[in-house]
Amino acid sequence: MKTFIFILSIALLGGCSSRDIATMDEPTKQIHDLNDLDTDGVIVARERCNDTILGATIDNYGCGKVRPINERSELKILFANDSYYIDPQYYGQIEVIATFMTDYPNTVVTIEGHCSKTGSYEHNVTLSQNRANAVTSVLTEQFGLEPDRLTAIGYSYDRPVDMSETSIAHTRNRRVIAEVTGEDTTADMKWHIYTVDEEVK
Repeated sequence: MKTFIFILSIALLGGCSSRDIATMDEPTKQIHDLNDLDTDGVIVARERCNDTILGATIDNYGCGKVRPINERSELKILFANDSYYIDPQYYGQIEVIATFMTDYPNTVVTIEGHCSKTGSYEHNVTLSQNRANAVTSVLTEQFGLEPDRLTAIGYSYDRPVDMSETSIAHTRNRRVIAEVTGEDTTADMKWHIYTVDEEVK
């Protein structure tokens, strides 16, 4: 019986080895384009958006994701007590807002004026409004932004950032905030290992 099984095994192995061997005389035709021409990680066969910004977050079809513009930042403008004069040394900070709004023409900005809690409330309403107006004036007169894209609001001392009423607190509370919003969108950029070393805008 063992001899029969051995002979049968040899016969089966011999049959397997005698089968025809398929050879590739011609190269296999590639059906889909597997290149990634815009180096976004999505092959051409699946690519639907070829003009996404390099480094943007993308979906499975290579289309960049966007986020609406809603930027809020404090302008580091130091006002003297009971003054709304803007020293030209601070124009550079206002220029950052102007440049951003020029790059995104469908945006508008609200300039908020704030005061320290010294003097009457009514006086500070006027003062904070004048501070906001002073910034919008620089945006129009120095940087050419259209007035209908600018709104100025004075909040008196209703929104302090420091309630200690020290001299430092008064200085901190005399400030201007710029809030830029709009229908424009900006690319949502991917996080990568060097992100922490880049300048945060």
